[in-house]
Amino acid sequence: MTLPSHGANAHYLYEALQIDQPERTIDFSANLNPLGPPPALKENWQDAFELMTTYPDPHAVTLTAKLASHHDVQANQLLIGNGGAELITLVGRFLAGKRVCIVQPAFSEYEEACRSAGCEVTYHTLAEGEWTLGSHLTEKHADAVFLCSPNNPTGVAYDPASVLSLLEASEQHDCKVVIDEAFADFLSDESSFSSLLDTFSNLVILRSLTKMYAIPGLRLGYMMAHPSVIEAIKKLQPHWSVNALALRAGELCLEEHDYVAQTHHLIEQERERCFHFFNQKNFIYSKSSVNFYLLRDPERDDQEPLMRYLMQNGMIPRHTENFPGLDGRWLRFAVRTPDENDRLMEVLATWRSSFL
Repeated sequence: MTLPSHGANAHYLYEALQIDQPERTIDFSANLNPLGPPPALKENWQDAFELMTTYPDPHAVTLTAKLASHHDVQANQLLIGNGGAELITLVGRFLAGKRVCIVQPAFSEYEEACRSAGCEVTYHTLAEGEWTLGSHLTEKHADAVFLCSPNNPTGVAYDPASVLSLLEASEQHDCKVVIDEAFADFLSDESSFSSLLDTFSNLVILRSLTKMYAIPGLRLGYMMAHPSVIEAIKKLQPHWSVNALALRAGELCLEEHDYVAQTHHLIEQERERCFHFFNQKNFIYSKSSVNFYLLRDPERDDQEPLMRYLMQNGMIPRHTENFPGLDGRWLRFAVRTPDENDRLMEVLATWRSSFL
């Protein structure tokens, strides 16, 4: 049985599992802001609509300047891309033929992009349950290391001291460190390793604007790195890569400070409320710091029956079959609205009581 390699588009998962999709469902498989897009996008949509008649700025000057100011970096340390997927593909091409180590579990597209570019791929798999970076990672012989912090799918944010140690050791061996910060906006302090860009020329940071601002259909992300790396990767990028609507949406989103603060409050409150319930009902979960988490029923080795039960009741989790180091032993859930989280907890409570 082959399951879809991404969350969202739930009908593909129902089809793969041969389950009839209920009329009403809640999608916990996509890690997007439960508040939906910022109001400013709808309020300014008519003006943005007019942009469809003009070519986008190929240099994304305005959005680049706003992001450079936000991160306190130089404009030549930034590259705007058509979502994180394009940027990951470009990094793979930049590393073509190199030896790449991926810290697992991690987003599957790192490996896909690197293998497509002829890279030799190895894993450094973290201990299940804690998922903390260890000192042995610096002993790997590679030209580049990929890691995701906060990690997808665990939601765990790596200790800054461990990342710093990795950067220092990797710099000595001319090894690039690619850190995917797609979910860093959801951290309460919105911390980023971008402050280290001037210190470490081997550091490459990937960011997304689609997760916090719930605009995955527009495809918008950016990369931060040494100017020479940005220039080299930019040469690999297709012309007109990012459309004018996405660029304008990014500019508007970066002004939505109250919306971001509201999101942080909601996510923290709902995540902790869910975790309290999981403790009561004897479910195990990852120590996530962001808007999603891993969950498993410790009373079962195989989580597929739980996944099927949830889906039959309209709750759609993300499977972990294609995450090396997890191999289906966990399910991933986004933090949703209070009512939606309530419904998930009701279904899980019924699942638990049915086996007492």
